[in-house]
Amino acid sequence: MELLTKQPTMKLPAEWFTGDAWADVIHRGEEPSRARANAVRFAPGARTAWHSHGLGQTLYIVEGIALIQSRAGEILEAHPGDVIWTPPGEEHWHGAAPDHFMTHIALWETDEVAWLDHVTDAEYGGPRTSTRR
Repeated sequence: MELLTKQPTMKLPAEWFTGDAWADVIHRGEEPSRARANAVRFAPGARTAWHSHGLGQTLYIVEGIALIQSRAGEILEAHPGDVIWTPPGEEHWHGAAPDHFMTHIALWETDEVAWLDHVTDAEYGGPRTSTRR
């Protein structure tokens, strides 16, 4: 067993994010492991750019309200306890609702991420479907 040293919180780059977002590394597996886990905190209205992951990504919503969308899909309004899976190569974005901070745990297996265009305000402001029924 080993107690790992916590790395400093990092501000996420404007090239990949609109608004303010920060990440704390939870786990970054050493070869041969590919496991990755970050706690990511988004200010209200902050979001990723469109992107895709080579081996997919799982998001576990910890607090606040998350907005998540795949290309040509509707915006999903996710809540604490919800788990969202995006399959390999699926272009998507995720971030906080305009009136709430949001934290999620992001889990993925490779640093193969294709970063694309920023999400427009019109895309971000589109209609949403809540996970709460």
